[in-house]
Amino acid sequence: MLRLKNATALCYRIFDVAEEIDLKRAAGMLSQSVTRLTFTREGSEYVQLVNPPLSVELGTRPLALRNGKLDVQVAARLFDHGALSIILKVPIPPGSTLEELIPFADELYDSPAIERVGAEVVAQLRAALGPAFKDPHLWERNESYTVLLARELEGAETAAEVLAAPGLARLLLGEVKEKTLSAAERSQVLERSFSYGERDLAVVDWNAAFLWEPSGSSDIADLLEVANAQLLELRYYDDVLDKELTRVYDAIETKKGASAIIFSPYKKLMRELMLTVIELSEFIERVENSIRIVGDVYLARVYEAAVAQLRIGPWQEQVTRKLRLLNQTYELLKGEVDTARALTLEATIVLLIVFEVVMALVRVGGH
Repeated sequence: MLRLKNATALCYRIFDVAEEIDLKRAAGMLSQSVTRLTFTREGSEYVQLVNPPLSVELGTRPLALRNGKLDVQVAARLFDHGALSIILKVPIPPGSTLEELIPFADELYDSPAIERVGAEVVAQLRAALGPAFKDPHLWERNESYTVLLARELEGAETAAEVLAAPGLARLLLGEVKEKTLSAAERSQVLERSFSYGERDLAVVDWNAAFLWEPSGSSDIADLLEVANAQLLELRYYDDVLDKELTRVYDAIETKKGASAIIFSPYKKLMRELMLTVIELSEFIERVENSIRIVGDVYLARVYEAAVAQLRIGPWQEQVTRKLRLLNQTYELLKGEVDTARALTLEATIVLLIVFEVVMALVRVGGH
């Protein structure tokens, strides 16, 4: 029977707190020692972070779970694109079997206690680091993810044996009620599994991941956090674009009956829209380019699997489509304003001609 001898649950709660975070300034404002995220595994040089996020350890906090209180290590990670990740490192009882761990994992996946601790830490960091935040805010939604990181196992010698453990798929799903999953469901949950050697394993699902890392490396967990931070930002900008499109359409509808013959009522709206399109394009590009994959190495394959499992691609397409729609709206309004300018010019020319004719007639009549 498979048992976890040395394992930790990394519970992530990721918040959008600003349009941009000045990481250098934030580092100078923190009293604790800070580091930049780096990858250490072989081939990690092919996975490049454009502006590596800032990491800081925040000590221990009490966490109230169903079976009692635990003291958990808390850390934070700040991303330049405006995401703030809170990580709670929850110790897993040594000797736990996968079956015994399922109710515990199920609680962690959606724990109100973790949400509360995450919200408290975010509030404290926002108050302490406010000047480092550009356009600070706190989006009402957050992204949650859990990594079950095992450094020592008992009862399995190879990744294939761990992957064959009956309770692994249910553990990732947090499935407490159904004791036996169908073969199809189990296959789908365990579909994205990776091993660099015979004694390590990464299984990536949409809500959680199971990692067996005897080396103690946290590279894959860090990659999963980066992917979730990207997902959060894409969801945030999708929401921003929805609100902006609604605002623009409402403004156009309001001004529709107020069109003047010469001057377009959309001129001010067009200027606002142009600035919005430029700003959103810049922010979205920063999110999408925060990590670069320049080789088909192990870490890159795990990251790309996480991107697929988290459905980041469809979110990117949706955000891009809405940004394109906003840009098309700007072009239509620009055409409206250009037409108004042309009409103004034509009217001015006509008035000048009329004025000259009238003046000529006055001069003739005077003689």
